[in-house]
Amino acid sequence: MLAYIVRRLALMVPTILGIMLVSFVVVQFAPGGPVERVIAQLTGDDVSATARVSGGGGDFAGAAAAPGAGGGADASKYRGAQGLDPNFIKELEKQFGFDKPPAERFGLMIWNYARFDFGRSYFRDISVIDLIAEKLPVSISLGLWMTLLTYAISIPLGISKAMRDGSRFDVWTSAVVIVGYAIPSFLFAILLIILFAGGSFLDWFPLRGLTSDNWAQMSWPQRILDYGWHLVLPLTSMVLGAFATMTLLTKNSFLEEIRKQYVTTARMKGLPERAVLYRHVFRNAMLIVIAGFPSAFISAFFTGSLLIETIFSLDGLGLLGFESVLNRDYPVVFATLYIFSLAGLLIGLVSDLTYMLVDPRIDFETREV
Repeated sequence: MLAYIVRRLALMVPTILGIMLVSFVVVQFAPGGPVERVIAQLTGDDVSATARVSGGGGDFAGAAAAPGAGGGADASKYRGAQGLDPNFIKELEKQFGFDKPPAERFGLMIWNYARFDFGRSYFRDISVIDLIAEKLPVSISLGLWMTLLTYAISIPLGISKAMRDGSRFDVWTSAVVIVGYAIPSFLFAILLIILFAGGSFLDWFPLRGLTSDNWAQMSWPQRILDYGWHLVLPLTSMVLGAFATMTLLTKNSFLEEIRKQYVTTARMKGLPERAVLYRHVFRNAMLIVIAGFPSAFISAFFTGSLLIETIFSLDGLGLLGFESVLNRDYPVVFATLYIFSLAGLLIGLVSDLTYMLVDPRIDFETREV
């Protein structure tokens, strides 16, 4: 097992490098950027832009106000920079790190990320790691509750469908599951807002955040109820599509085990059907479901919450990543990508090791990585 773990960890290094390199190259060719964003703010109608720029690491207000005497050769690289002082453009490039060649910038970024030094946000006066830690509890909360609810619904439903395979119950629940899987979570979230969050009908649930404004004045029981009240709509939107896959996986896993010879032998010995199901079938059928828990959680945590956090204004990593891409806040974008990629690779390894713990007969040493 140790050799397998070492090989998997060694393969993570080129994988991470490849992911970061492709993303870095795409960003180089993407239109816009932090320099152009600041220029657009300074030359546009955003009167607060000067204050934000000066607070980001240098006082550029005076330089921006003075047009360049030399015609602005450096400014020609950026749209809307005509008339600005070339020295001001150079200061902006230096502040954002664009005064270095791309290869040097990428190498420096990888070296810093290997030491978990993610630098500071371009447009927020905070380090990236502190910013991520600040948003992390919201995303963890959504991912954890979504995973637990998905398993709580899917496992009993999947077992019931397997035991009644082909019945009306199986057919109707399959129709509900397929419809739920076909509806995108963000569309269902919008529907829930319209119906239950003061859209056009009822106003039963809050639309923003995970807590009320008077959270600090509440008692602990009131806080628990308030927290659950705010989670109802986001979790319902996220669980709708997630439980479909897990339900069908559970059903198919049980059907495969039920049809095996050892189940027929147990029934011939006169064991009750319930004993056959839960003493023999359950343990073997649940291997794939239990071992998939880490990957299910990481999937819900990293991919399922972006649109939901945006729609319900939940201040988590999904909303942070969305805003960072829009604002061209590259340190936050690359740091979250690096952390998500690394966590995804580690969770994949943990999932494989979980298979081995649940069923010692599985041996990954005998296969090629």
